[in-house]
Amino acid sequence: MAKVVEFLKESYVEMTEKVTWPTWLELQNSAVIVLVASIIIALLILAMDQSAGEALKLFYKSFA
Repeated sequence: MAKVVEFLKESYVEMTEKVTWPTWLELQNSAVIVLVASIIIALLILAMDQSAGEALKLFYKSFA
């Protein structure tokens, strides 16, 4: 039990004194970057899905 308490104390000290937390502006900038990247990736996946769907439609039409 003493090891667990010591671990918790050391974790608290590290989180409050040793970790460099980002500023509010840095968090906002990071959030915007993640949002833009997510939208770009979603659009790429949409384009690939639509392309594959159209290719399959053409493929199936050739047998009809």
